[in-house]
Amino acid sequence: MFRNYLTITLRTLAHNKVYSAINVIGLSIGLAAAMLIMLYTKDEVSFDQFHANNPHIYRITSKSITPEGAENVDGNTGHFQGPKFSAGVPEIRAFVRYKADRRDIKKGTEVKSYESFVADSSFFSIFSFPLRSGNPKTALNAPKSVVISEKMAEQHFGTTEALGKTLLVKDSFGEGNQFEPYTVTGVSKNCPQNSSIKFDVLFPNVVSKQEIESNENWFNVFQNTFVVLQPTADLKKVEATMNRIYLADAKEAIKMMAEKYGDKNKVVYAFQPFTDMHLSKDLPAQNGLQDSSNPMFSYILSGIALFILLIACINFVNLTVARSLKRAKEIGVRKVVGGGRGQLIMQFLGESFILCFAAFAFALALLQLVLPIFNELSNKALSFSYLFDFELVLGYIGLFIATGLLAGFYPALVLSNYSPVQTLYSRFNLSGKNYLQKGLVVLQFSLASFLTIATLTIYSQFNYLTNKHLGYNDKNIITIGKSHMSRNEAKLLKEELLKSPHIVDVAPKNGGSWGTIAKVNGETQQSFAYETVDATYFPLLQIPILKGRNFSADFPSDSTKAVLVNETFVKKVGWKKPLGQVVNFWYNEGEKYTVIGVVKDHHFEPLNAEIKPQLFTMKPSNLYGKVFIKIKPGTETASLRHLEKTYKKLFPINPYEYTFMDEENIKRYEAEAKWKQIMLFGAILTIFISCIGLFGLATLSAERRTKEIGIRKVLGASVASITTLLSADFLKLVSFSFIFAFPAAYFAIKEWLQNYPYRIDISAWTFAIAAVLSILIAFFTVSFQSIRAAMSNPVKSLKTE
Repeated sequence: MFRNYLTITLRTLAHNKVYSAINVIGLSIGLAAAMLIMLYTKDEVSFDQFHANNPHIYRITSKSITPEGAENVDGNTGHFQGPKFSAGVPEIRAFVRYKADRRDIKKGTEVKSYESFVADSSFFSIFSFPLRSGNPKTALNAPKSVVISEKMAEQHFGTTEALGKTLLVKDSFGEGNQFEPYTVTGVSKNCPQNSSIKFDVLFPNVVSKQEIESNENWFNVFQNTFVVLQPTADLKKVEATMNRIYLADAKEAIKMMAEKYGDKNKVVYAFQPFTDMHLSKDLPAQNGLQDSSNPMFSYILSGIALFILLIACINFVNLTVARSLKRAKEIGVRKVVGGGRGQLIMQFLGESFILCFAAFAFALALLQLVLPIFNELSNKALSFSYLFDFELVLGYIGLFIATGLLAGFYPALVLSNYSPVQTLYSRFNLSGKNYLQKGLVVLQFSLASFLTIATLTIYSQFNYLTNKHLGYNDKNIITIGKSHMSRNEAKLLKEELLKSPHIVDVAPKNGGSWGTIAKVNGETQQSFAYETVDATYFPLLQIPILKGRNFSADFPSDSTKAVLVNETFVKKVGWKKPLGQVVNFWYNEGEKYTVIGVVKDHHFEPLNAEIKPQLFTMKPSNLYGKVFIKIKPGTETASLRHLEKTYKKLFPINPYEYTFMDEENIKRYEAEAKWKQIMLFGAILTIFISCIGLFGLATLSAERRTKEIGIRKVLGASVASITTLLSADFLKLVSFSFIFAFPAAYFAIKEWLQNYPYRIDISAWTFAIAAVLSILIAFFTVSFQSIRAAMSNPVKSLKTE
């Protein structure tokens, strides 16, 4: 019997090549999308799960509570939390401190800056990063030791057998220009892709005696501290014990902070499970922890994949039911000769599963083809071999069964329920009754229209972010870095660079992001971004000064007594007349500044963040770390050649790297750019699958109405009128889909845009364009088959009557 069913199924599919191809193509795209998202989601939830000490690894977190009740949570700690909590809490088995660093490493005469990391000697006992060579218990014991990855060993030494070899290292944040030898005490296997900790160079954590003795270090937060708890530990009790230890040990430091800095915030320590960091919104992986993600990404991708797969299944149901009239007599004959309904259901479900199997095979091939593109878009390193993970294989089997049942169960019930008398006498007709088919078409195009509107909105927001004027001119500006650059070094670099006729001006600035607080209006404390610049900074970037004046060499006291602030600073502190106001850095004796100018607000951070208060100083003891070089348009090659030559002459042992400021600003929105592409592909796929389904329905509709078309042509109907007749019903359904798509899309994009403080307005044009696109695409899809049917010879369609 099974062989008979299989033979009939294969013959049926072979005789209906268009129908079979549409179903296989649609289902294979839907299945490939679903399998991709299953890979992505599996990778997301598997992050950091491979450590043997899970689920007992936790990160120590802190919550700072102001006297007014405002709360701020932080995943960073200082030097004290790990050792002092570990010593006082029996449930803590071990601790490790881990942070990001940057070191210059010399190979021959070449110096390169490497992202590196610092950790305590317990690192390899707590985390499961196997060493290829070296002792994990002692690899980070010596101050001048270093553990490198296989990748780093190959890159630097040309072999993974690097144990005992020497790296010449200079701390980029330290003083002096000496490279010191560090012994390679371990070579680790490359870190897994689904790990928040990824290192190529790992140095031991060296804490000075002065840092250990200073109780102020309770309040310095700059590194991650992880602990391993006993399996039977009660988290709440352990957290309570930690906070009692903190209040007792830091009692004098807390009092001093309140008196000296006015810091009266309450600090409460807690735990965060290590495996929660990757998808955490409030306490994400940071400061040496990488690839933090947002669970919303998985939800969005899963939604897109579900849309695509659902639309493919809708196609299957629609085409199968629509095609059922051509098989009505077959069903009638089967029933007359004794075929039961159960046998017919099995027959049609069998056809569904055979189609799904073919689609599944094509989906695997398609998946292998698109996986590199998907990795690029999603910032992943997924491999085709990951498909054969046991849990994923079970998931795919479940997906295959669910798709086969979803796509075939309803058609099987409908077809097996036909009356043999009606079908054999050609009296059976679905006309006017097939509301489900129409509803499914509406659902298809509702989903497609929804994704189209979402894609258009993301495109518009991305263009807004990348084209909005930032409040300064970033064109033709090159930036270079040089940590701990003194005033004399900056002056010498500027003089040498300006010897080139291609370079217009040079302006140094502090490196990284500095922030501090000061008192204004008497005792009011204000936090702000703390920027160290010179007098050429504002003219070079063309940042307008709205009130007062710029720093000037004509006023020698500007470097020690004057500051400029931005508009937001003025608004925050409530100044009506900002010029002449005093900013008091009360924690540094005698350090008071007078405001001499107000600069226009500009986006010194990405447009994902609101503009914050800024204060600009030329304080001599503040070092520079970044230099802006303005060049003449069209002189990039010559300017870069002169810049590199000058930099290497003045700073021969510092790594030389440059970026163009406008390109750097664009890179801030790489995430938006990737989501723009993902949504575009999702929209294209949903529209494509919807259209091939619509094409199949139009084909079957034209076949079913062949004689009607012939009669109409004989009676004088034109090709245009017949085309309109055949297309109208489908276009009405597409138009009707907007009633559901538009409200859902409006609320979704409104919610999404709330993530951006600077955003586009929701435009009616977006919805109008989506509607026009959907109708035009549907019209061309349907009209192709309609025109073909309308132009057919009526004699052929009527001669059998």
